[in-house]
Amino acid sequence: MKRIVELLIILSITIGFSQNEESFQRGNSLYNQEKYQEAIDAYTSILDSGKESASLYYNLGNAHYKLSNVGPSIFYFEKALALAPSDEDIKNNLAFAQKATIDAIDIIPEGFVSRTVKKITNTFNFDGWAWLSVGCVILFVILFIVYYTTQETSKKRMFFVSSWLLLIGGLFAIFFAFSQYNYIKNNQFAIIFAQETTIKSEPNLRSEEVFTLHEGTKVRITEEVNDWKKIKLADGKIGWIPTTDLKEL
Repeated sequence: MKRIVELLIILSITIGFSQNEESFQRGNSLYNQEKYQEAIDAYTSILDSGKESASLYYNLGNAHYKLSNVGPSIFYFEKALALAPSDEDIKNNLAFAQKATIDAIDIIPEGFVSRTVKKITNTFNFDGWAWLSVGCVILFVILFIVYYTTQETSKKRMFFVSSWLLLIGGLFAIFFAFSQYNYIKNNQFAIIFAQETTIKSEPNLRSEEVFTLHEGTKVRITEEVNDWKKIKLADGKIGWIPTTDLKEL
């Protein structure tokens, strides 16, 4: 009975993978035929099954961009970039989509050190840094064993230095992995989906209007009260927005 259950699980996973691949290819075909809404429906069916990938989000972003859906296109490009932070195609298309937004928000300049650390951190996602650190540690152990077993002085020196360089590299990878993890944990971003929304000073409709935002603008969520979210812009402005007017990344 146990073996039958295992076989059924494997079969269901295989069928699910096959169906998702079929939906992905169908979406690509519909996109090439300029049937963008139908392509979106095909791609979304994969997300509904619980699967995600950078290429899936990228294609969704492209399809929404073709339909001039600024908010959704930026949202899905951002989701794709989170999974593949070094992908130039995603970065370029995200930049194109951002040019279609209305709001001009001045970004507070970062210091050189902070900017450099962020740039290096975004080279890989959290999983990428984690696997890199594991690989470095494994290679460190292998080279250290080789160092102990090698008799030739020049080779011992080479293996010794190489092993410790790998260990240092692994420690740096762990540092960047946790830096990215903490950044994601402490910075929940969202994209404005409403064509236009009024930001309030307090989480209620009777409060003062402080500024207006438009579709596609990226904001950081800092607090939540009932159906309202407190947001902060890149230029430091803060306010409250109805939850229905944005979508969290």
